[in-house]
Amino acid sequence: MTPINSDTKPSWAQQLALYTERRVLTLLALGFSSGLPILLVFGTLSFWLREAGVSRTSIGFFSWVALAYGIKVLWAPLVDRFRLPLLARLMGRRRSWMLLSQLIIMVALAGMAYSDPQTQLVQLALFALSVALASATQDIVIDAYRIEAAPVRLQGALAAAYMMGYRLGMIMAGAGALAMAAWAGSDLGYDPLGWQTAYLCMAGFMLVGVLTCLLLHEPDVDLRNQASSQALHREQLIAAGRSPRAASALSFMYSALVAPFLDFFTRFGKQALIILALIACYRISDVVMGVMANPFYVDMGFSKSQIATVTKVYGVIMTLVGAALGGVLVSRFGTTRILMLGAVLAATTNLMFALMTQFGPNVQLLTVIISLDNLSAGIATAAFITYLSSLTNVAFSATQYALFSSIMMLFPKFLAGFSGVAVDAFGYAPFFIATAVIGLPVLWLIWRVDKAVPSAEHQAPS
Repeated sequence: MTPINSDTKPSWAQQLALYTERRVLTLLALGFSSGLPILLVFGTLSFWLREAGVSRTSIGFFSWVALAYGIKVLWAPLVDRFRLPLLARLMGRRRSWMLLSQLIIMVALAGMAYSDPQTQLVQLALFALSVALASATQDIVIDAYRIEAAPVRLQGALAAAYMMGYRLGMIMAGAGALAMAAWAGSDLGYDPLGWQTAYLCMAGFMLVGVLTCLLLHEPDVDLRNQASSQALHREQLIAAGRSPRAASALSFMYSALVAPFLDFFTRFGKQALIILALIACYRISDVVMGVMANPFYVDMGFSKSQIATVTKVYGVIMTLVGAALGGVLVSRFGTTRILMLGAVLAATTNLMFALMTQFGPNVQLLTVIISLDNLSAGIATAAFITYLSSLTNVAFSATQYALFSSIMMLFPKFLAGFSGVAVDAFGYAPFFIATAVIGLPVLWLIWRVDKAVPSAEHQAPS
């Protein structure tokens, strides 16, 4: 995993100038649209549920709604290959799926807004599941668009810009939603009107993604080799005695479901399993801890406005710094070192949450922790997105990247479902320490992948 274009390393000024590219700025807006929904079915939702009196154990299990992000690989081949009737002709393959998923998110968020967890918990869960499924679909399309829209030299900047937008979307769905709920309802204590207003506003903010989608150009991808392979496979099936209709269906299924995975394992061989293990474990510390972060704030006695203010000011600043710095650091020092740095920072910030349990609701300490958490997340995720993009063949971009991002979230999200049980049994401090410890094997996996696959960036066709 050597630095991209390491032979002709650009200057710091040239690297920073990449952030002014139109395609990079586009990814900032799409990142916002992608990052907005996830907290609304994860961290912010857990705050809402806890304030409404839902038990921590139930909140932990409720977080399994977000497993949709971990199984999106199941329908990624459909998104990758199927052209939506009418919409695809008007907008193109990628943009049509993007717009459809964004509209569904908006409708489902409005449905969540009108569901009270004290009396309509099942209804709220169904709308939350709809948001998660549509949001995961949007991620599939945006990831594919990002990989297809620019050459390799821009991928680091695209990943960083996407991460900036993503974190800003998360901050809007976190701090922004809490501030709106406090303003429209009550700062301390449960008020359904506040949460209804907040979620309706979040549905409105999805218009950022909708408008960006309408202004985009469909990426120009040469799929002639893929089409030729599918046609050849169809002719072979007909020659073997299949009917033309059956041959067409089977060749499409092979091209959509088998070829993307076969391509990945062919390129990386036995080392593919090590790569997948790293992908599955890289974010385990922050994902498992993340479910209990907002319930922890509630139980510690912080108000919605305190959390919102700290996150909105310092969180935004450190997010922008972390994401931009991550993109530049990857280009300057290579993927491996920054992946290592990100893993260490994730574990360290979790230990700082354990420290907070000894000091009570200290706003100054909270500011330091949230600032460092956003900084480290920006650095780590920019590096990780760049690495995952480098593994992807542009001919199967949506399906292969969905495989990687599904594996990235599936195990951590499943484990996070038991976070409430762990806190109820052992308390917050041991839980936060444990989430830091379970991230340590990631360091060994990064070293192992670097040793086994030293030039991963160059194995995926650009």
